[in-house]
Amino acid sequence: MCGKRSKCSFSRLEVILIVCLVLMITVTVVLLTLHFLTKESNGKLSWLSPAAIANYLLGVGRADCTGPVAEIPLMGFANPDQVGRGLLMRLYSRAFIVVDLNNARRVVFVSADIGMVSQRLRLEVLKKLKSKYGNLYRQDNVILSGTHTHSGPGGYFQYTLFWITSKGLIRPSLNAIVNGIVKSIDIAHQNMRKGRLFINRGVVENSQINRSPFSYLENPASERSRYSSNTDKEMVLLKMVDGNGQELGLISWFAVHPVSMNNTNHLVNSDNVGYASYLFEQEKNKGMLPGEGSFVAAFASSNLGDVSPNTKGPFCVNTGDSCDNPQSSCPVGGAAMCMAMGPGSDMFESTRIIGHNIYLKAKELYEKASQEVTGPLSSAHQWVNMSDVLVELNATHTVKTCKPALGHSFAAGTTDGVGAFNFTQGSVEGDPFWDGIRDQLLGEPSNETKACHKPKPILFSTGEMTWPHPWHPDIVDVQIAAIGSLAVVAVPGEFTTMSGRRLREAVKREFDSHGTPRMDVVIAGLCNVYTHYITTYEEYQVQRYEAASTIYGPHTLSAYIQLYRGLAKAIATNTVQDLPRGPEPPFFNISNLTLVPPLVADHAPAKKTFGDVLQEVRQQYREREAAEVTFVGANPRNSAETGTEHNFLTVERYASTSGSWHVVQTDASWDTRFYWTKGFRGRSNVTIEWHIPCGTEPGTYRIRYFGHYKKKLPNSHFVSVPFEGTSSAFEITAP
Repeated sequence: MCGKRSKCSFSRLEVILIVCLVLMITVTVVLLTLHFLTKESNGKLSWLSPAAIANYLLGVGRADCTGPVAEIPLMGFANPDQVGRGLLMRLYSRAFIVVDLNNARRVVFVSADIGMVSQRLRLEVLKKLKSKYGNLYRQDNVILSGTHTHSGPGGYFQYTLFWITSKGLIRPSLNAIVNGIVKSIDIAHQNMRKGRLFINRGVVENSQINRSPFSYLENPASERSRYSSNTDKEMVLLKMVDGNGQELGLISWFAVHPVSMNNTNHLVNSDNVGYASYLFEQEKNKGMLPGEGSFVAAFASSNLGDVSPNTKGPFCVNTGDSCDNPQSSCPVGGAAMCMAMGPGSDMFESTRIIGHNIYLKAKELYEKASQEVTGPLSSAHQWVNMSDVLVELNATHTVKTCKPALGHSFAAGTTDGVGAFNFTQGSVEGDPFWDGIRDQLLGEPSNETKACHKPKPILFSTGEMTWPHPWHPDIVDVQIAAIGSLAVVAVPGEFTTMSGRRLREAVKREFDSHGTPRMDVVIAGLCNVYTHYITTYEEYQVQRYEAASTIYGPHTLSAYIQLYRGLAKAIATNTVQDLPRGPEPPFFNISNLTLVPPLVADHAPAKKTFGDVLQEVRQQYREREAAEVTFVGANPRNSAETGTEHNFLTVERYASTSGSWHVVQTDASWDTRFYWTKGFRGRSNVTIEWHIPCGTEPGTYRIRYFGHYKKKLPNSHFVSVPFEGTSSAFEITAP
């Protein structure tokens, strides 16, 4: 066509043909791209729609909230003998902030590695946030949720019942949690960036059983037939990425009790869900030590009230026979001998297995998350006097909630953590012996309270006990945060499986009825204030542990459903501003009086000093073995008293190329264990174990210990003095 001309030229027909060819290629590419994107996003062109643009500001943050790891009661089992004696894994607060770019509305969700959020804790956090940020972070847009580990320090409550079981208000414990939560929110606030949210859900297998199946069976057969299991096996996961696709973090909600570590444990740790967080964060923050790195993974609680991770079920520990009966009782030894276990051979292995299962499902859901969360933000909150709620069951029938009270079966405990004496689950009649002691020491329940709680036989009428302060809260938070198409229902206690299902469905129907369909509704458990359990009306009738611990009476669930429907309606109709705030909760002036033994001066043995090695490591180890060393120690509470974060141990590897030691493990690692043994007259020992994991690089290692000893000055004041100790070097050989 060009011939011998110096410049090529095209005829009009050739130009038309070329243009047509280019257009055909362009259209083909576009159609193929549309087909691919539609296939990859379940029919939604999420990458090409306006929603593909980052439409939120997102911030994530993590901070230590461990507190004192020695001599403080562990919160959860209410076992007076279960006090801290060391550390397995550090505890963290994980904060997530979502801001609507259109109107600057924001929501904060915090999941903390603690037993539950107390009212005192929440009030102090909100006070600190107000002093820092003014009215930016408030009671209506901040949700504080506890993972419900039963292996975290107690002592952060203002109501008398919890004050007693925690041996008082323990300032170092409360301060560590308050400061950790606020710091995690600070970090999230300072690192906000434009981003996107995705949601996914899936079934987690082999990780839970219903520990009160006989209560569950009291629910209507027609209702039970709608579900394939007597526990909620679904995990809901929210994935966060920034506008460039960089991964920020996740929140996972799944119903399981973090009680793989049972009531014989004395090491502070975050249990199975904390281990899942540990695994996910270690994977994403490659090359970082535990607790470090920008990616934050929270495994938050949900409707876990009757859900146990001890999948082998309950057995009599003295005979090996099954005690899966309505009273959870053994022929010899009664209920105190009936314990659930598994799936591992001990509580450490069980924690690892359940945590790993949860992590694997979360990883799968995270990688496949493609349903984008879009839409405006809103939050609704009220304070409610839960001891006096008028509940409309139907058009003609109204009932009321009750003043708080605990039943006899509360003292029986559960198959995850048994109680004491001769109490059993399923008690619908009182015991004259215990009732007589109660009447003499605490006072007899009023006839009104007895009638309101029937068929619960009242052991403690806590709503009528006010010395030195009220024993249970009357004023309770109810709260919903709507993040686009996701509604987070923040509940102040432990909803059972069916209670959670009923609440979720009621909230979803309320949104649907007001023109906001397709809402994903998730239950976030143990939020803002702790009110024990919430069973269905039918489950309440058989009075197992969960029902005996439903403190506002048989219609507690109906009251909550009514209240949360009101919040959902306010969000759906954009009338949140018209909601009455309700009566504000009290803030008690509690002294620091505590039954925790006072700190005394520490002393080292003769011719020894703090940090000296008493029992050395071996010279050589292989993977799967445990390197162990014992030091002259001091009370770990001394370190907590300094008010700063403190690492008790490191495992270090020698690098011959640089001639220096490098930290490879800390006390936040799953593979390390820190044991403190108290002696006489201020003497104590510390034993550190490193359970060498598979894949550990051969080489030269050492273990170091860091502590503070309490020294008495001539003026009778005490000062904490830092010290450290180091083991001999040892070799890890190739397998």
